[in-house]
Amino acid sequence: MGRLDGKVAIITGGAGNLGQKTAEIFLREGAKVSLVDMDKSKLEQAQKELSDENVMIVEADVTKEEDVKNYVDQTVDKFGSVDIFFNNAGIIGDVGSIDQQSLDNFNKVMSINATGIFLGMKYVIPVMKKQQHGSIINTSSVDGLRGSANMAPYATSKHAVVGLTKTAALEVAENSVRVNSIHPSPVSGNMMETIHQGQSALRGNEEEQIEGEYIKSIPLGHYADSKNIANLVLFLASDESEFITGAEYRVDGGFGAN
Repeated sequence: MGRLDGKVAIITGGAGNLGQKTAEIFLREGAKVSLVDMDKSKLEQAQKELSDENVMIVEADVTKEEDVKNYVDQTVDKFGSVDIFFNNAGIIGDVGSIDQQSLDNFNKVMSINATGIFLGMKYVIPVMKKQQHGSIINTSSVDGLRGSANMAPYATSKHAVVGLTKTAALEVAENSVRVNSIHPSPVSGNMMETIHQGQSALRGNEEEQIEGEYIKSIPLGHYADSKNIANLVLFLASDESEFITGAEYRVDGGFGAN
């Protein structure tokens, strides 16, 4: 028996490292998975690598309401329900101080990282209310719990995820729907490489020095792996967390203890 036997999950940002790793673990634990991303070729590659009949893919822009409605509808049409929603799509945006940031970049980051979270819940929640059960896991960041120099659009958007999570948790608790946020510290992969490059260009330091400074701030001494984050998502998706809602879960190697 898997921890998610008989459950249906939607994962946005499904073609990314974390989305695909979470899908792999969900499938192993018995779930059916709908992978959502705006990059069709990466979605198709992820589906090929997962090689499981219980995976479907949906190309969608999480900032477009009609696309969001469509990925929820398609999932329900194929699998019959939505028991788990990993609301995970997000971007870093440009690195720079507030006076250097463009309004276009700010709006783009907010649109994907905050509006995308809002729209996903807007269309998943009615399905879960009807079922009278469900678990929503929203991806924030350690930067959603603190300030982050030269990352104002990203930090602002990730703070917004916290407000959306807590508000949704209050609204749907009576329907036995749980809503929690996860707060990873740096995770190895493309997003951290983008930050290294941006901070290096801004400060004039080598990317290796920037990376070393980030790693030094993590007591466990290294970046997270996607598996470390996906295992937390699994716990929050499963019935093992049935009395947890409205909570902020750090997975940060001790970063928040500093």
